[in-house]
Amino acid sequence: MRKTLVALLFGFLIVNVMSCSKTKPKEEWINVMPGPNLEGWTIVDIPADGPLSATPQWSLDKSTGNVVCNGTGGRDWLRYDKKQFSDFVFHAEWRFKKIEEPAKYNSGVFVRNSAEFKIWHQAQMGSASGGYLFGNSLVNGEEKRVSTKDQMKDMENPVKPAGEWNSYDITCKGPTISLVVNGVKTTVWKNCEVLKGYIGLEAEGYYVEFRNLKVKEL
Repeated sequence: MRKTLVALLFGFLIVNVMSCSKTKPKEEWINVMPGPNLEGWTIVDIPADGPLSATPQWSLDKSTGNVVCNGTGGRDWLRYDKKQFSDFVFHAEWRFKKIEEPAKYNSGVFVRNSAEFKIWHQAQMGSASGGYLFGNSLVNGEEKRVSTKDQMKDMENPVKPAGEWNSYDITCKGPTISLVVNGVKTTVWKNCEVLKGYIGLEAEGYYVEFRNLKVKEL
């Protein structure tokens, strides 16, 4: 009887171990913050064939570790070059430097971009504005402008004003891209035909900081 119980217990343990070994490992966040000299990232002009500013506007703040765009070098973007992503969540925290004169704060977080910026998908950033997705993508195989801004017309915008930190979580899963702003889902882009590309950050004339940049592949 004892031998039978021992055998049953041993068999149970073997099955349990095998079952655990087949369990899908938990997805982990990948830190994509650049190195001191922006290692792993490349500054690309918009449009890509235009000249970059003689004085780069992107840097890493040594005191905070934050990525800084001083807003003095025109429109370009900072592209993460270590790999392209398909199904993933891109988490980015950002804030504009508040200025006294009237300003139309403008920047963005990119996902599934082409290397030269011909195709791009942007989570729009503003001061208590933005919070939607738009871009130049493929619709039935042709390049067209797409926007989800209308999805926000009946909701209170969760984007905080200039000077305060915001968090964006952009989830790309198959043909669907969704945006969560400060914990609130704001818009969903359905039927996106571009299923892989580069992540990045936009510069468009205003001082902006980014921190805690990370990606979780799904």
